[in-house]
Amino acid sequence: MLALHELQRRFAAAVLDSDGSGFEHHIRAAGLPGVRRLQVYRNNTRLGLTGALEAVYPVVSKLVGEGFFRYAAAEYIARHPSRLGDLHEYGGFFPAFLRAFEPAAGLVYLPDVARLEWSYHQVFHAARHAPLDPRALANIPAERQGALRFQLHPAARLLESPFPVLRIWQSNQEDAGEASLMDLSEGGVKLLVFRRETLDIEFQPLRDGEFNLLRAFAEGCDFTGACERAMAAQPDFDLPAHFGNHVARGVVTAFELPDDRFANPQPRKPS
Repeated sequence: MLALHELQRRFAAAVLDSDGSGFEHHIRAAGLPGVRRLQVYRNNTRLGLTGALEAVYPVVSKLVGEGFFRYAAAEYIARHPSRLGDLHEYGGFFPAFLRAFEPAAGLVYLPDVARLEWSYHQVFHAARHAPLDPRALANIPAERQGALRFQLHPAARLLESPFPVLRIWQSNQEDAGEASLMDLSEGGVKLLVFRRETLDIEFQPLRDGEFNLLRAFAEGCDFTGACERAMAAQPDFDLPAHFGNHVARGVVTAFELPDDRFANPQPRKPS
């Protein structure tokens, strides 16, 4: 008799393998032959994963057509089966998959549209977080402020693309009206995708300084390093105004400092 772990491993492989790998012999018929019962489970699994991808990437599906999308989804599912119980977590590798997917090679903007949709999906499902406590920040001595490492809200994502992906996304919404011709060479975007406390999701175009400041925070840079990157990218960047705005709006929600005496306490997330 197979150990439980090995039985589960073979079952998972059989669900994803169209020939079943002989696993049907481990299934009790109970009204249907084992091979037929396995086919039913396999089909339901693939339909569920395809539906999850369609829910996350509706604009990608609209751009390529339902038939092509389902073909791409089948290839993706075969290469990247779900390994988590939560389908909300499934599909994160789809943009990278599309970038290497030869049948879609002519649609050079498609992977970045998918990245935008995945960012939207992540932001929509992200946890809530209390705003940064200005009193905790005020307690940091001036000589230590450069070592602060600020953190972005869980519902904030940054995206950069050489293509006008926001316009592509907007023009393919249900309420977009009649589509107009779009020139892919009109310029790229640097975006902040952010869910406000009202639960509205907004896309904010950013200039170089603002984008590099927030990206440095997201990458774990200290405040001094983040400021240097922002000013190098945009010498006329108004650092105090933009930093203060993102703290006030809740985009920047917490900070860390090597000295535990000044650590920003992580508040309990509201229910």
